[in-house]
Amino acid sequence: MKRVLIITYYWPPSGGSGVQRWLKLSKYLSRFGWQPIIYTPLNPDVNSVDNSLVTEIAPEVEVLKRKIREPYAIYKLLSGKKKGVKIKANAIESSNRKSFANYIRANFFIPDPRKWWVNPSVRFLKKWLKENSVDAILSTGPPHSMHLIAKKLHHKLQIPWVADFRDPWTRLFYFKHLSLTNKSSLIHRLLELSILRDASKITVVTSQMRDDYIGDLKGDMIKMSAAQAEEKVTLIENGYDPYDFDESINTALKEEVIRIAEKTEDKFVIAHTGLLTNSANPPEFWKAIGILVAENENFANHLQIVVAGQTDEMAKECFAVNGIEKYLLDIGYSPHPAAVALQKRANILLLPLRKEPEAAGILTGKLFEYLASGSHIIAFGYKGCELERILNETSAGVLFEYAQSEGDKTERGRIAEENRVNEIKQEIERIWTEYKTKKSFKNSSAGISKYSRIAQAEAFAKLLDSVI
Repeated sequence: MKRVLIITYYWPPSGGSGVQRWLKLSKYLSRFGWQPIIYTPLNPDVNSVDNSLVTEIAPEVEVLKRKIREPYAIYKLLSGKKKGVKIKANAIESSNRKSFANYIRANFFIPDPRKWWVNPSVRFLKKWLKENSVDAILSTGPPHSMHLIAKKLHHKLQIPWVADFRDPWTRLFYFKHLSLTNKSSLIHRLLELSILRDASKITVVTSQMRDDYIGDLKGDMIKMSAAQAEEKVTLIENGYDPYDFDESINTALKEEVIRIAEKTEDKFVIAHTGLLTNSANPPEFWKAIGILVAENENFANHLQIVVAGQTDEMAKECFAVNGIEKYLLDIGYSPHPAAVALQKRANILLLPLRKEPEAAGILTGKLFEYLASGSHIIAFGYKGCELERILNETSAGVLFEYAQSEGDKTERGRIAEENRVNEIKQEIERIWTEYKTKKSFKNSSAGISKYSRIAQAEAFAKLLDSVI
């Protein structure tokens, strides 16, 4: 069997979205002739821990762990955070003290705070690879320091290398909010281009990312031909793991389905799983629910809003402002089987993109689990975005466009807001009517099999075959 060394920062028991892609894909690669060897930190500084994910590591997956030293103690000291407080990924914080800390973090930790793990990892893996052969290397980022480890190994040992981008680098929404100097921005950009140029193949998760990176490869800095650039960049989206949705074989899921059902018995459930940030909060959605509660006593009696994960204060304020806080069940960060059980149970799943232009080209990992759940999706974003394309393709839900001028206090702005709220209200009422008549409303899962982690593992295996 061929062997691939996968360099990833996120690995169980780390929780959250960053761990899902390669935990899931590594389970199925061996079906297609590739044994995964995972290289990951022994002591990463992560936001969440999910021990349930440890049980999903396939027996054939070999895991190498090495201690990492991260400079978060310095950042916490500069920003005034207490020692045990976790640093949120991609967080941009206010206040003078925190702004100074953000400036240090942005300009001295390039490309990210894991940069000091690069050279020790290269030395360790170079020695390890002399005694343990692999056929290919795969790095996945962010954090993009993982690509720098792979790049150095690729140059030193001439092993084929695939660079997997789960998010863009300099085009990601928060990049423009970093307190970067012109020099630091240029360093980021040059590092990104060096990965695109030197990797044997590039994989991305959205068609927008593919178009952007093909454009970079053809640009003045690299000057690759159009045919070569298109051949180099492959789209392999995120997806869902069928195992996560099969109660007959997933004991943890079966237990969580029962627990969630007990909490939401005879309820019309509107749910959100994962991080609900201030910059992705859709106030018109909560306003529409508030109007429905006031107008329809039966709806109010059956309504249950459930959030699993971190919910920022602005969203919680919207619950209070619209008189719907008493319908809220906040279960906080939950093990992955609990989040999936909630997705399966929900009548409506909320999926808001961030209110940033760059979000139009992003597909969140949970979208594909939402699709697999069969629950109806109400999304918020931008017309023509990647998310709307997939919702239309799968008939899994509807996307409402964010207000063009949020906070517009003019009469024209007021009327536009009322119209949007009414459209959202009508969509919720449509699903509520289906619920009343059928007591169960589930979309067909037809057309989503190509987003299965099994199908995607096969695609990666074929790509790895091509580079060797």
